[in-house]
Amino acid sequence: MTSRRNSCRGSSGGNVCGNSSGTAAPPSSSARYEMAPCSARHRSASEGPAARRRGSDDCAFGLKQTLCAITLRFLLAVDLWLSKKLGVCACEDSSWGGIRPLVRLVEVSGHEVPWFIGTLYSLLRGETTGEREIMFNLAFALLLDLLLVRAVKRLVRRRNPPQPRSDIFSAFSVERYSFPSGHASRAGMCARFILVQLADTTAMRVLVLGWAVSVSLSRLLLARHYVTDVGFGLAMGYCQYSVVEKLWVTRDRLLDLLLMLLGQLPGWRS
Repeated sequence: MTSRRNSCRGSSGGNVCGNSSGTAAPPSSSARYEMAPCSARHRSASEGPAARRRGSDDCAFGLKQTLCAITLRFLLAVDLWLSKKLGVCACEDSSWGGIRPLVRLVEVSGHEVPWFIGTLYSLLRGETTGEREIMFNLAFALLLDLLLVRAVKRLVRRRNPPQPRSDIFSAFSVERYSFPSGHASRAGMCARFILVQLADTTAMRVLVLGWAVSVSLSRLLLARHYVTDVGFGLAMGYCQYSVVEKLWVTRDRLLDLLLMLLGQLPGWRS
């Protein structure tokens, strides 16, 4: 009688009646199904609002990343499309191929070699101390621009747009990377330098601004750069003059610097 009562006890809790060993039988599938939502509710209740807030923050961050990626791809697509439309002098067979020699002449006027040669010549042939000081700082600005542009190009590594290598000049003058445009950066920096230090008439200011815009536009017409390369180059060159202005080297500062460098030499110190 005792064993039968033990075997039938707890039949309402899900055990099978007739188990003479007295051990509890495993719960049925319906019982497990009823227990699973309860355990999920207990876990969600134990996690608390902090975990739910963290999950919502992760979802929001992922959505922001997706929107940023879509926006960036759209802007790059617009950049490629507009750059392709503006490259009307890329070769002789282009729609504006007849003015290609003139555009190339404007391009050469923004190259670093003529600027360095002209600046060094003016520095050596300067008649007054003020003229030499301006030319010395212009040479320093050109060197700073060259180094910064090369550093950014090595960092970004954006390839040049595809273009025909139809002449020897383009084969040797076009660099490997395109961002930012060195011509545009140099044009923006030199234009601001001349406007602040040398331009004293309205006609000269208009001429300098027109030259800077023409040099920058020539890079697009010849399909040397993308629109973003030229825009960033102009902004970069404009900001570079602020650095040059803060590091302006006067005659006295240059003499102090030379004396300090000479003082580091063992022979001069003795």
